[in-house]
Amino acid sequence: MRRVCLIAAIVLLPLAWWAAGRGFVGHMTGHMVAVAIAAPLATFALRATRFDPARRWHRIVTPLAMSLIELAVVWGWHLPALRALADAVPFAMVIEQASFLLAGWLLWSAVLANGQRAAGVGAMLLTSMHMTLLGALIGLAPRPLYPTMMHHGGDALADQQLGGVVMLMVGAASYFLGGLALLATLLREPEHAA
Repeated sequence: MRRVCLIAAIVLLPLAWWAAGRGFVGHMTGHMVAVAIAAPLATFALRATRFDPARRWHRIVTPLAMSLIELAVVWGWHLPALRALADAVPFAMVIEQASFLLAGWLLWSAVLANGQRAAGVGAMLLTSMHMTLLGALIGLAPRPLYPTMMHHGGDALADQQLGGVVMLMVGAASYFLGGLALLATLLREPEHAA
């Protein structure tokens, strides 16, 4: 099962990065595949191996810290100036996509680490909330926030609104469901004696 998850993550990433150059909807789809689909698949595949960052650096790769890093990466790259830079400079786009994958991988690794489940639930729900907020802000903006971006299909505002919906549906839902799944495992664990 782990091998299948790793292969799926490896196959999804080039498709996501290809989609990222296809208007704002493609851009958002690429990001969401990286942080909310490929990253958890890769994390599950590499969990408890020497490639698991939470195992290697357990004092640094903690749920809350990685949630804050993921928040900074997601919100930072959606600032109009950084978004324009990533659209104009191919190397910046590579850094952007790699930072999304890395932030997602670190967060999912931290929340799935043994002994971190309670903090992981909080980190996942916090991430779901900030993804929801950013998706709503992008989707409900009264004007295009990224006018220099290539909007396939013509209407920049409609493209941006649909991209916000993608963020809400995929990103927020993935972290919310991940948080609920962690909570379910936490509630099923036997109570430890004091």
